[in-house]
Amino acid sequence: YPRKQTETSKVLSIISREQLDKSGGKTLSELLNNISGTAIVGSQSNAGTNLAASIRGATAGNVLILLDGIPVNDPSVITNYFDLNFFSVDQIERVEILKGGQSTLYGSDAVAGVINIITRKSRDHGVHADLGISAGSYGTFKTDAGLRQHSDKSSFSLMYGYTGSKGFSSAYDSTGKGNFDKDGYRQHNITGSWQVSLTDKLKANIFGFYSRYKTDIDAAAFKDEKDYTVSTNDLQGGAGLAYQIKEGALKFNYRYHVVKRNYLNDSLFNAPDYFKSDFEGRTHFLELYGNKLWKNIELLAGADYRQNNMSDKSISASSFGLFSSSLSDSVAKMSQISPYASVILKANKIFNIELGGRWNSHSLYGNNFSYTINPGAFIDKKIKLFANLYSAFKTPTLYQLFDPFSGNKELTPEKSVNAEGGAQWFVTKEFNVRAVYFYRKTKDAIEYTYTDPVNYVAQYTNIDNKKAGGFEIEAAYAGSRWNASANYTYTRATLTSGLDNTGFPVGKDTTMNLLFRNPSNVLNISAGVQVMSQFYVSANAHIAGKRFEPVYAAAPVKLNSYYTVDLYMEYKVCRKGKLFAAFRNITDQQYFELLGYNTRRFNFTGGLQLSL
Repeated sequence: YPRKQTETSKVLSIISREQLDKSGGKTLSELLNNISGTAIVGSQSNAGTNLAASIRGATAGNVLILLDGIPVNDPSVITNYFDLNFFSVDQIERVEILKGGQSTLYGSDAVAGVINIITRKSRDHGVHADLGISAGSYGTFKTDAGLRQHSDKSSFSLMYGYTGSKGFSSAYDSTGKGNFDKDGYRQHNITGSWQVSLTDKLKANIFGFYSRYKTDIDAAAFKDEKDYTVSTNDLQGGAGLAYQIKEGALKFNYRYHVVKRNYLNDSLFNAPDYFKSDFEGRTHFLELYGNKLWKNIELLAGADYRQNNMSDKSISASSFGLFSSSLSDSVAKMSQISPYASVILKANKIFNIELGGRWNSHSLYGNNFSYTINPGAFIDKKIKLFANLYSAFKTPTLYQLFDPFSGNKELTPEKSVNAEGGAQWFVTKEFNVRAVYFYRKTKDAIEYTYTDPVNYVAQYTNIDNKKAGGFEIEAAYAGSRWNASANYTYTRATLTSGLDNTGFPVGKDTTMNLLFRNPSNVLNISAGVQVMSQFYVSANAHIAGKRFEPVYAAAPVKLNSYYTVDLYMEYKVCRKGKLFAAFRNITDQQYFELLGYNTRRFNFTGGLQLSL
């Protein structure tokens, strides 16, 4: 349920619709990459690169993605993460990034935080339409259109988007021959919703989401491929009811979600001569919850049910012969049901505390519990102090449980404890600063281990302990003409294990760096000015420190630090239309996000946006 940022003791960042409007054709992953503590490796790479969110050094699958408050993931992926490529910025109203362990309210995978993507809906009465067209470097063309209606009794929204790009070679050509081919990308997005008031107190809604993209990929780092493609489809549909009660509401939601991925390599350029793999993940999600407000007490309580299954079929042919494998969705399935509750107690106008808990019952491993303790103080409407203690969990994924070669049905959930403390100072209405210290400890981490190193027999096992910690400092100013922001994040993450980075036993526990691909030090700076009523200009700098790239059976490779500078400008040609131009990486920096894969050099996007 909605609360003001000043009223919550949790660490919340927001990307507003105004910021999205001035993004200049940037993707969601690029925008998230500028949020303190948040990293999206691959956001600067070729379109179609796998995109998994990381918050505060967490590994893939430890950040839960929400779509309009409903959890979304891909059960067929090893770590259960959700692909951020599916989302179009033009169809998003705002993005909320809630950091820290959030399993009490959101369940599994909300270990380091949640990212809630809220789709656009009409807020103004009447019928409204949007149209956008843009083009730019790498043969990129983008168009989007939206139709929205709102009245006292109902609201309707339908949006479509297309993105196409000729791209560039995803793999870096270390030979210097320049014969690597370009890897293109094509995507279609459709989002629709309808809400109607059945009575003065009862509302119903339906929701639909479809995203499909096809991208060319290369064989591996530094290695080209000519006819290797990935086709990915995401389909979601659901409905909900909301009933207003005095000082509160009761809500019911259902969401059906299916993700399909197809990998096809029918090229003779590299072995194997033929490869085809199909993955499918399905999710049913139901929730019933209510909130109630009294004078000094806010109560939120409910329960949700999640059912997941997956299947995969793979076949390859080469000089070694024919090989095939499969996993049926009648085998790879699980379910969980979770009642939860959270209460906020307000002692007075200054002090408050949130207490919460979730009991999770899993169809395979049994039960586990998570909790939340969030005390806070808001002094003179100027200074917010907070100290948060969370526990969180990540259930074993279907792949880790049921894969024919490495699955382990005896796995238990990864369990973590998160602590954070900090302060936020609202210096003026326009200017505020925030500093946060964070720490996370995870036990029973699931890792790929060789149970029989001699015969190379391996499976997933609860074996390791992980730790992460650091701090975030940020400041933001939003005036009538000027806006500026800056944030700095320091993160450190370690893994204590008796295994090396390939999963082989090393004889004794060793503590090693876990912050692969994510930098320990990140600085973001941005500033914008309304030069005149029609003309706006902004600049953004992203500075990332050195990182380490994991290399199989070898020591990690250190990647050099890098920086990028972007410029954006827009000019209103009329009250409901504007022209915009965006220049990214204007100093033409060359660097690796992923070792052996190219990133975008200097590039340009220009376009027209109409709101009718």
